[in-house]
Amino acid sequence: MAAVLPLVGAVGVGSAAYAHHAFAAEFDANAPVLLKGKVVTVEWVNPHTWIHINVPNTDAKGKAAQGTTFNWAVEGGTPNTLLRTGINKSSLPVGTEIVVRGYQSKDALCETHPKTKVKTCKANGRDVTFPNGCKLFVGSSGTGAPRDGSDASEGGQASKCAAGAA
Repeated sequence: MAAVLPLVGAVGVGSAAYAHHAFAAEFDANAPVLLKGKVVTVEWVNPHTWIHINVPNTDAKGKAAQGTTFNWAVEGGTPNTLLRTGINKSSLPVGTEIVVRGYQSKDALCETHPKTKVKTCKANGRDVTFPNGCKLFVGSSGTGAPRDGSDASEGGQASKCAAGAA
C-alpha cells in the first residue's frame, strides 16, 4: 500500500499540471479579441498574471458608447515568463493605454460585480502593444493557444522589445 501512494500522488500532480495548462478548456481559439483600454491594475501572482483594463464599449463603427465601460481581466503567463520577455511588475502602470490581442473565455459572459456594477469579461492575453508601438508576448508557452510567432519561444522577437521604452 505504501508503494502505491507515491504513484497515485505522481499521477494526480501530473494531471493537475496538464489541466492547469489546458488553454482549450477555458478559452476559445476561434474567438479572438482586440482590446484597447487603460490599465486598472496588474496582479503579479502565480500561476498566472492578470492585467485588468477598462475598455470603452464601442458601436459597429468603433465609436465609444457614452459612459459604457467593460473591465477585462486578461490572463497572462507566469511572472517568470513575462520577465523573460521584458515585462516586469512596473511595466504596466495604472492609466497606461494598451492594446491587448488574445482570446475570449469560452463562456463569453461578462459578469456584473454586485457592489460596483462593473461588467468584467475574461480573456487569455497573447500580446500587449504599448503606446510607443512596442509589442510584447504576454501569454504562457505551451498552453495550446494558437501559435503565431509572437511568443519568443516560437522564434518571435518579443524578448528584444523593452517594455515602456520610447
